[in-house]
Amino acid sequence: MPKYRTLSIIAAVILILDQTTKLYVDANFRLHESVPVIRDFFHLTYVRNKGAAFGIFSDSAMRIPFFISVSIIAMLGILWYVRQIRADQKLALFSLSLIFAGACGNLVDRIRLGEVIDFFDVFWQRYHWPAFNIADSAISVGVTLLFIEMWREDRNKATENTANKHQGE
Repeated sequence: MPKYRTLSIIAAVILILDQTTKLYVDANFRLHESVPVIRDFFHLTYVRNKGAAFGIFSDSAMRIPFFISVSIIAMLGILWYVRQIRADQKLALFSLSLIFAGACGNLVDRIRLGEVIDFFDVFWQRYHWPAFNIADSAISVGVTLLFIEMWREDRNKATENTANKHQGE
């Protein structure tokens, strides 16, 4: 059960940060209001995203049930997978906890508002990244770290297989 305690603590911290910042932006910004943090690079801009990443599926009539279902299925899958993780796979646990927390944070918005509040606005010259939030950041960092962990696991298995092969000679 320590794995689920770790997941719960990480998810709670991320969820509180995510929802607190979203509530702050919603209460203190007008929709589409933008405040420069680093001029010509990073602004806080209040937008609402009805779709998924980059606004995909934003016009679909089934978007809310679809996104709620996908989030719940993903979260249940993560809970199942956490059970399979070995005690030494701390990075995998941390990664999955971030993904779980991010899915939970955006799920709360979809249930409460029917859309997700985004506000981090990053751009450089004519290149503009779609606005995002803490939950999106947690998912992105979690997925990146999970890929790193999977790469490390594969590399370690390849090293072990090579060592075992040479022992057999």
